Amino acid sequence: MATTNQCVASLVRLNLSSRARPATATIPRLLAPSSTSQVRWKSAGTRAMQAREKEKEKLKKKRRQQRFKEYKYAAPSLEEQFSLCDAMRYLRAAEVGRPPSSATYELALKIRTIKNGPVLRDRIRLPFPVKNDTRIAVICKENSNAAHEAKTAGAVAFGEESLFEIIKANPNNLPFNRLICHVDSEPALKKANLGRILGPKGLMPSLKTNTITRSVVSMMHDMVGAENYREKIGAIRMPIGNIQFTPRMLSENIKTLIHSVKNNIQLLEDRARKDLVEVVLTSTSGPGFSLNGGFASTDKDLTPAHLSTAM
Repeated sequence: MATTNQCVASLVRLNLSSRARPATATIPRLLAPSSTSQVRWKSAGTRAMQAREKEKEKLKKKRRQQRFKEYKYAAPSLEEQFSLCDAMRYLRAAEVGRPPSSATYELALKIRTIKNGPVLRDRIRLPFPVKNDTRIAVICKENSNAAHEAKTAGAVAFGEESLFEIIKANPNNLPFNRLICHVDSEPALKKANLGRILGPKGLMPSLKTNTITRSVVSMMHDMVGAENYREKIGAIRMPIGNIQFTPRMLSENIKTLIHSVKNNIQLLEDRARKDLVEVVLTSTSGPGFSLNGGFASTDKDLTPAHLSTAM
């Protein structure tokens, strides 16, 4: 009996000592997860599902367009506003040390308008011209009455083929900075294909810019001392006077420009709503000052006469 118990005990001890920890189960290669991420392809769906997706995209696009329908800076700024004399005082101080002939006042008109709407553009003759170096060329038939009128009025160049050759030979050094075209020469201008040269310079005659005319003399008279303005991204910017202009001279130029812009806004009321929201005066090297419509300075000791002397 004792021998039997000893044998059983020996077998138990032997079994316990030889039991090893279970080995890790090996997973078949086919069932093992791949090291690369799995790509899931979206089903194209039925035609009805595709139509609904397109409608959703259109709705999202429409909401984005309505959100930014007007230009973001169409609202007037919250900065302090200044009278004309105060703004001129600070701008003249900013231009000290520069040659007076190279410094000019510039005006920016902020306009509340919708995107992709009609654009304000016009040519205006200021009471006190900013530039007096206008050089006009006239596209007209050779030896015609229009050519004779252009020569008499002081055009620097005139003709058709001869003028076209000058433009093609010296595209970066043109002898003129204004170009008008007689009505009879409009087909020749289109045939010459000069849009790539004259277009980027803003010299291409067209009906929109009012540079195609029947009366060469009257057009040249209107161009001398005249300035073109055009609305870009909800604003109109153009030089409004030399830094040596007196407050009265600058005031007359500003009034003339604002009056022209407001008249053009009224003409476009049926097509789109536009509002003039702010007028900002700046200079070549100076900051911008929002004008409040006043003329006299807030400093009682400063008079327009102090701003009328040479710098």
